[in-house]
Amino acid sequence: MSETDRQLTEEVHQLNPPLPEESGLTLEEYLAMQQAIGHPTRFRILRMLVVNEELSAADLKAAVDVESHNFYYHLDERVDIRLVDNSGNTLYWQPTSRPRPQLSM
Repeated sequence: MSETDRQLTEEVHQLNPPLPEESGLTLEEYLAMQQAIGHPTRFRILRMLVVNEELSAADLKAAVDVESHNFYYHLDERVDIRLVDNSGNTLYWQPTSRPRPQLSM
């Protein structure tokens, strides 16, 4: 019997839904979040905000030590998937509640 001919036994649990319900995320949102923190600069931006709770754009840029054009590109990627927010004040940034449990270590 080939690998493709095998059937799952009753002992194998199916992933339905694919994420635990308490995550509050769809699979697409979860994968977008993982991709968003999969880049070193993006991870550092997010981690710095989680640890500091709020930073000015200038302090955050200095802390992650990245060029301005790259910094704002990576920061905008976090905003697009609702990992960071500026609450209408473009000078100060904070993480949303989404990444806190995973990055508060």
